[in-house]
Amino acid sequence: MRKGRHRKIGGNFPIDSARLVRRLALFVGTKHLALILLLVLAVGVGGCSWSKRREPSRSWSRVVKSELRALGYRNWIVLGDAGFPVHSRPGVRTILINDEIPAVLDEVLKELDRVQTLSPRVYMPRELAEIPNDRAPGVDEYRAVVEKALRGYPIRDMEFRSLSLLLEDSANKFTVLVFKTTTALPYSGIFIELDSGYWDQESERDLRDRLDKKRRLEST
Repeated sequence: MRKGRHRKIGGNFPIDSARLVRRLALFVGTKHLALILLLVLAVGVGGCSWSKRREPSRSWSRVVKSELRALGYRNWIVLGDAGFPVHSRPGVRTILINDEIPAVLDEVLKELDRVQTLSPRVYMPRELAEIPNDRAPGVDEYRAVVEKALRGYPIRDMEFRSLSLLLEDSANKFTVLVFKTTTALPYSGIFIELDSGYWDQESERDLRDRLDKKRRLEST
């Protein structure tokens, strides 16, 4: 005796599709059978799309990598919260990222580590450390996740107003790139100042001292 094709739903219970359809037809009549099948299909498709929607995706990482390639020392990167304002200055560019700040921070630092031509100096608003979790639920967890995403990079803290002034001054001469995220916590933004990865400040000071000495010797 040939066995019909079976499919399993939710466990080890085989269901004969053709037999199930015939029984439904007898029970509800052919008039309503098509509607029922359409509803079952809709639920199945809806469930699949919901599961896909909930899967973590970093499709935006290609955008981040592409934008970072164009930046150099003295440029700034801002990982802004969901309410971070869009600046009217021509030097400030805003790109929307459908993810949280820690994920974007992780991606940015990974890319900077990979290329090794730029060195990041990371700033965070001083206000963030003083916000209690009962006033901003989730802020304790956020601070812990950010610390992990930093992977040992030191944090410099400044008041938010001072950081905003630094950005405004820098935007007068150099591009400031803002990745606006979905994080909804106060003072959660992260500010990254880029410096050369192959020429540090100590080397620059030493070079200037040498040039000054040479200039003084030439003037005598």
